[in-house]
Amino acid sequence: MLTSACGGGGESTTPEGPGTDAADTAAADDTATTAPPETTTAPSTTTTVATTTTTEAPTAVSQIPTPEASTVADLLSLDRPVVAAHGGGDRSYPHSTMYAFVEAALAGTDVLEMDLQMTADGVLVVHHDATVDRRTETTGRVRDLTVLELQELDKAYWFHDRGEERDLPDDQYPFRGMRTGDVEPPAGYTADDFKIETFRTLAETFPDHVLDLEIKVPLDDDGENDIAYAIEAARVLAATIEELDRTDSVIVTSFSSDVMIAFREFAPEVATSPGEDEMVAWYLGTGGIAEQDVLAQLPPERLGIDILDPELIARIQAEGIGVWIWPNSDDQENEAFYRSLFELGIDGVIAGVPAEGVAAALG
Repeated sequence: MLTSACGGGGESTTPEGPGTDAADTAAADDTATTAPPETTTAPSTTTTVATTTTTEAPTAVSQIPTPEASTVADLLSLDRPVVAAHGGGDRSYPHSTMYAFVEAALAGTDVLEMDLQMTADGVLVVHHDATVDRRTETTGRVRDLTVLELQELDKAYWFHDRGEERDLPDDQYPFRGMRTGDVEPPAGYTADDFKIETFRTLAETFPDHVLDLEIKVPLDDDGENDIAYAIEAARVLAATIEELDRTDSVIVTSFSSDVMIAFREFAPEVATSPGEDEMVAWYLGTGGIAEQDVLAQLPPERLGIDILDPELIARIQAEGIGVWIWPNSDDQENEAFYRSLFELGIDGVIAGVPAEGVAAALG
């Protein structure tokens, strides 16, 4: 009935299943056997599939402004609506690429929203779908591929304008080939800015931005939600957040309340949002808001329930938590709709068009 973060629950990710220890996984993110070398300031300028290097200066990353709030507490204390970039702004840029997140940050976005799941070798990567089919030039489940295999792919392969379409002429996909070096990337960017990125790299690249993190729930080989695998990803995420000293600057959510209950045990000091069942229980009066929950992340409408009902909004806010809305149709991804949300008293929007979200928040 009521959902958290972004659309598309019950999506897939695994090999034989989770088995990498959280500490080992955190370390594996930086080892040559499981992931390319990562930096704390900018993406690598080399890749296994693109041999060109970019030497332009300044880089786009170096121009990112410091956001107004760098902790969850400060973010929730702002006297204006918050703007989070959904997948880096997936209606404006290729979903969840470094390019998208940097462009969103340059546009003045407060928060970077991203989806997390584990690779076959236990590394947390930022990718929405259970498979790579919709975004890249090939097919396969994220959970069945290693981080190195995933990072060879062109994450922007099917992006066109504000979405992915398959029946256009090749030259209508503006970012296609930048990952492989066949097309020159925009000034300040490299081929690596169009790959599937690790959570660690993004967390280190944006040390001053609050990150909104959704743990995806994969499907097992029988097509059932693999809660155990997602809980393992939650454990790895909790350890990585602590290692990166991001405890006070991330918000974690998942459609699965089982995953959220487990995550809160793994990371009792990290801010969270309710899972779907938890939100439904609260709505029906059979459950309460968890102590770590700081906001509800909801769509405008769900199963006939008008989430934008002023009475419902007020009821949620009376619990001492904020309300962020993630639009779930193209006709809602614009400044006018974002502004209408803020006029209703919504505390934040998870926008697919970050620049228009910022304009609405500051206008």
